[in-house]
Amino acid sequence: MAQVEGGRVVSLGEATTLKCAEHASLQLAWEAFGRVVGKPLPRAAGIAVACPIKGDILKLTNNPWVIQPAQLGAKLGIDEHVLVNDFGAVAHAVAQVGEESLQHVCGPDMPLPKEGIITIVGPGTGLGSAYVVRRKGGYFVCETEGGHIDFSPLDQFEDRILQLLRLRYRRVSVERVVSGPGLANLYEAIAEIGNLPVRTRDDKTLWTMALDGSDHVAGAALERFCLSLGTVAGDLALAQGGGSVVIAGGLGLRLAKHLGASGFAERFVAKGRFESLMAAMPVKLITYPQPGLLGAAAAFAEAYR
Repeated sequence: MAQVEGGRVVSLGEATTLKCAEHASLQLAWEAFGRVVGKPLPRAAGIAVACPIKGDILKLTNNPWVIQPAQLGAKLGIDEHVLVNDFGAVAHAVAQVGEESLQHVCGPDMPLPKEGIITIVGPGTGLGSAYVVRRKGGYFVCETEGGHIDFSPLDQFEDRILQLLRLRYRRVSVERVVSGPGLANLYEAIAEIGNLPVRTRDDKTLWTMALDGSDHVAGAALERFCLSLGTVAGDLALAQGGGSVVIAGGLGLRLAKHLGASGFAERFVAKGRFESLMAAMPVKLITYPQPGLLGAAAAFAEAYR
């Protein structure tokens, strides 16, 4: 539940988490949310979903829910709503949080610019991407599907990883490497290249082993993950004309202690003739605990200013 005023989020209540897999539709999840909070639901909503916001029927990228935007008002019992892409919501959050919610990663240790383009990228179930354009004290958000650009190897070892992944996927997007499930792809490829045993294929267990250093192959996969995240973050900033970058996503905070000690920064600036341009960009990590929720509310606040 959020309070909004003057185009900004005044306050954001306690988060309620429901699993999509336990509810057959957004409408049923909305009704379940109402039962959890135990009071009448508001007649307005900011809704962020993980798919492009285009067309009469929306199919979530990594979930079987189908959403028909024209029917949302009637199905949810709301009079006003804003529907945004999940990473578009994160971009709205980036535009509205203070510096206390942004942790320095690399580049100049300075605040995000008040004017210009901020590129936002982050791994979670997939790889999300958006950007914010700040102009004359205001901003607007551009949603993208940048996580689905091609995976670009930068050394011979990554060439071999790409060769192996091509046996599994018709097309290898960067999301196949830089995402929650992408770590398993890296882990299995590294194990096959080195003729090493694979201990697990469970994503949750694998991430725990990689982050706590209890498995050296998982640790090597995490290092490659950070390298590739640096590459794609720099690529997107360069393509979008960004002057700064914010790392987000469901895995962003879990990587907070690893990005600075990895090769992320070197890969981020490794753009040939544009290395000096890349080195001048501040790169931050958003630490706000629920940026998607804040951003959904912020998107509504901005639309109904």
